[in-house]
Amino acid sequence: MRIKLEKQETRSTDTTVVSPLQRFVVDAHHHLWRYSATEYDWIDDRMVALRRDFLVPDLVAELATAGIGGAIAVQARQTLEETRWLLELAQSCKAIRGVIGWAPIASPDFLVSVHALAAEPKLVGLRHVVQAEPTGFLDGEDFNRGIRSMQTTGLIYDLLISEDQLQEALRFVDRHPQQMFVVDHVAKPKIAAREIEPWRTLMRELSRRSNVCCKISGMVTEDSWSLWSIESLRPYLDVVVEAFGANRLMAGSDWPVCLVATGYARWWNVLRSYFAGFSEDERAEIFGATAIRTYNLK
Repeated sequence: MRIKLEKQETRSTDTTVVSPLQRFVVDAHHHLWRYSATEYDWIDDRMVALRRDFLVPDLVAELATAGIGGAIAVQARQTLEETRWLLELAQSCKAIRGVIGWAPIASPDFLVSVHALAAEPKLVGLRHVVQAEPTGFLDGEDFNRGIRSMQTTGLIYDLLISEDQLQEALRFVDRHPQQMFVVDHVAKPKIAAREIEPWRTLMRELSRRSNVCCKISGMVTEDSWSLWSIESLRPYLDVVVEAFGANRLMAGSDWPVCLVATGYARWWNVLRSYFAGFSEDERAEIFGATAIRTYNLK
């Protein structure tokens, strides 16, 4: 199957026209929000382009410009209210194939509530903003108890960490060999500083766990926002490709956060350029099949 992407005209969220081949292309990581300075206080003065609403019509327009057939919405606030809102949007927008929400995983009540959450047909995973937590968070008993209770639900856990949390993440993953994990944003290496170790060694070690996949996303914001290029990203892309292989890699945009450094279509063109020499089967995996299979997208 050759992936040839063509721009499609979109009239509304429910009448999006995509070609049969385009349906296999999935943006495995994007966000939606109604902007509030209080709720999104991490959007600082360098990110003024993000200080507005990003809603379904914006997403559908971006998908059309880049030739993407579907997408996975990922939590940006740590509230059940946002999780429910994303699920409502997904029910009314065919392009949103799944939702990775937030839930209070460390709560004593999570063991009961997780099964109700898992019954939501478009909820495919959960995520906590671990990158903002203190050292040792992933070693905490309460959080690990919650992860154990997820294992019978089929929900994926998205692991949002930075490079300096990789050792902790290795211990964490090893406690849960039956749980499927997806590492977001290639674990945020120090691309702008052109440092590749110890990230490279630790990512190779993490990839030895067959229950771990990796998203190729969020890389441009770890590089110089104005000076990044495919060449500056290439050493890091090479590492995850060699470590995880096509069948455990999935492409994502991290839109709209990526807009501080790149346009949406430009990011997808960079990925297509990098993977142009790969086999058709490998490209099919990375640009959609891995995400569809891992998250059991319908």
